Amino acid sequence: MKLHREGKGPITFASCVFLVCNGLVFVFMNNRLWYTQGFILLLTAVLMGLVVFFFRIPKRILIKGESCIQAPCDGTVVVIEEVEPDEYFSEKRLQISVFMSVLNVHVNLNPIDGEIVYSQYHKGKNLVAWHPKSSTENERHSVVYKHVNGKEVLAKQIAGALANRIVNYLPCGTTAVQTEEMGFIKFGSRVDLLLPLDCSVKVQLGDKVQGGITTLARW
Repeated sequence: MKLHREGKGPITFASCVFLVCNGLVFVFMNNRLWYTQGFILLLTAVLMGLVVFFFRIPKRILIKGESCIQAPCDGTVVVIEEVEPDEYFSEKRLQISVFMSVLNVHVNLNPIDGEIVYSQYHKGKNLVAWHPKSSTENERHSVVYKHVNGKEVLAKQIAGALANRIVNYLPCGTTAVQTEEMGFIKFGSRVDLLLPLDCSVKVQLGDKVQGGITTLARW
């Protein structure tokens, strides 16, 4: 396991807070209150551990396939339905959404190979990521992959109530490789995929999926 590069700033900040808090406690708090000192040390150590844990990248063997649309992240499938897109597409699409809790691995991966023909950041609200309107009202970044077969997939990174930064590595004109990094969302979020209607869905609502391993659909 390794740590994601996006964790450098938050982990450094959390380390400084940990050292300062505990330094002040042990310098200024009476040693007879050792149990309080110990509690604060334990609490800050747990919080520090959670920050480090959030930016982990576990070692995995990722799965690729020309006919496969792979999960873009770890999490739970919360939406499988036909929708009227709010951007780029004018016709109905099949939406599959994966919700990431704060305990999931939060690196986002490319679901398919393809040329990036659209990349757009949208400011917005911070509704909880499972809210029905989070796809259209929350802070988000959308990219569209054009596969060699001519079909297009829109991937939408959506900030949740705790997310404070969406990172996307795919400007227009670049070529994306399936299961390589699309971006990162810090502290809880969701990813929507908008697929052609003729795709065959391979997951069900409530399924737990793994980014780059679970096949969401095929074409």
